[in-house]
Amino acid sequence: MRTAWLCGAWLATQSVSLPATLQPKTVQAFDRYIQATEARLERQVNGGTFLWVDETAARRDQARQGEVVVAPWTGHGEVHVPDGLIHDWIGAVFIPGATLGRALAMLQNYDDHHNIYQPEVIGSKTLSRQGDHFRIHLRLLKKKVLTVVLATEHDAQYFPLEGGRCHSRSRSTRIAEVVNAGKPGERELPPGNDHGFLWRLNSYWRFQERDGGVWVECQAVSLTRAVPTGLGWLIDPIIRQLPRESLGNTLRATRAAVAR
Repeated sequence: MRTAWLCGAWLATQSVSLPATLQPKTVQAFDRYIQATEARLERQVNGGTFLWVDETAARRDQARQGEVVVAPWTGHGEVHVPDGLIHDWIGAVFIPGATLGRALAMLQNYDDHHNIYQPEVIGSKTLSRQGDHFRIHLRLLKKKVLTVVLATEHDAQYFPLEGGRCHSRSRSTRIAEVVNAGKPGERELPPGNDHGFLWRLNSYWRFQERDGGVWVECQAVSLTRAVPTGLGWLIDPIIRQLPRESLGNTLRATRAAVAR
């Protein structure tokens, strides 16, 4: 038993020491995917089905009954690209008795996100705001077998629409892995020259006030390293399991904060 534990600890140490440099071809593949995603979302906003939950009665009923509905946007929620993985998940909640204004006010209060979205968000700050355009800083904690801390910056834009609707787009502009977080010698690794646990993170939110409450949806698209051969047992949980779990937790926390 002790030998197996020591072997696992050694493998964990070795895996964390393996670099995962973000390649230009990986960025290009992600950018192409995002372009197609945003083009589709634009069509939805301009005459298509605005809410994902409205595409099936079963999905809408689940959310109305209080469930946090989360599903892969495509396949199993991931797309293989050269030297990387794109993770694409979508989810929805219904918040009875809430208003669109209250939901937006909560989401746009980025300075308080470290309180609302614990334990994943451990630091948050609005860097600038011009109307519905925000620049924000989030310090993220990813913990699933391994523990990873990330210093991230995002550009977020909100787009009010008629009919009690709004949508928003948030794109990461900088993601740096933090080594020795909270300890002497804390430092950031150069973005893209780290361990590849998160290289990009875009989120697309939709809101609609109706049915005596507010519908909230989020589609999260992220980019990570590919899983090294033989280390799936260690890397899979943080790369493959966390995107879905994180989105579900985000929607659950959003509902709780808006419903207060």
